[in-house]
Amino acid sequence: MALHKRLGARLKELFRPGRDSEEFYEDLEDLLIEADIGATLTMEIGDVLRKRGRLDTREDLVAALREILLEGLAPASLDLDPTMLNIVLVLGVNGVGKTTSIAKLARLHQREWPDAGITIAAGDTFRAAAIEQLETHGERLGVRVVKQSSGSDAGAVIYDAIASARARGDRLLLADTAGRMHNRADLVRELEKIHQIVLKQDDGSFRYRKLLVIDATTGQNALQQAEMFHQTVGVDAVMLAKYDSSARGGILVSMSRRIGLGCAYLGTGESYDEIRRFEPERYVDEILAP
Repeated sequence: MALHKRLGARLKELFRPGRDSEEFYEDLEDLLIEADIGATLTMEIGDVLRKRGRLDTREDLVAALREILLEGLAPASLDLDPTMLNIVLVLGVNGVGKTTSIAKLARLHQREWPDAGITIAAGDTFRAAAIEQLETHGERLGVRVVKQSSGSDAGAVIYDAIASARARGDRLLLADTAGRMHNRADLVRELEKIHQIVLKQDDGSFRYRKLLVIDATTGQNALQQAEMFHQTVGVDAVMLAKYDSSARGGILVSMSRRIGLGCAYLGTGESYDEIRRFEPERYVDEILAP
């Protein structure tokens, strides 16, 4: 977590002799904005700290920030049930790391549910590369991938994958989706169609969840993405990908306060096993680490 530690280390710079309190808070706010806490929330944090009074040491500042950042930062859970089929629609714009995140989720549940069948649906039919990437992941993990040719109807792929997973008695279906934000109207229509296809098959025999993958390096743009996906199909939880390579992990604080979305998973590296469930205390401690 080297880049997150960089933020924590920079807090020491605020305690230089001879500076007035307002300069201190302005510099602190600059650091929080750079860490992607968000401008509005940063101003609110600054106001709270000003009212609390003088902060004499870095330790005092870290303790105060930790308390504030943890407020309302609850972990999210997809609440999957290993006794039935779970359908997880994986959302996110192109380039955030959806296919790798899907592979990590498959690997995680291979470990936790060793006897449960897992299927991946290649629902991003817009990009041939996405289908090929999922096929490669599936081969490496020994997980079946349901696909059609590039350009096929994404809804049909998801429909077939659900039917197949049910017939096989699988416990987890991870469904990829397209994320071409440059044509937002088409994306919204396609997601709404897929969402309705799943809902129409819901007879109580499976659990349906929507997981949004966001890129930790994206910054405040991730908020706009989250709002769009949440308004379209309703997001149950977030997975923060590329958490290991960004100082912008603070985006989860803004997302929780502004949209009400919680994080379920963090992608912490490139390998399949580098995924962990979100823990608010650990997350905040890493942001503030020296």
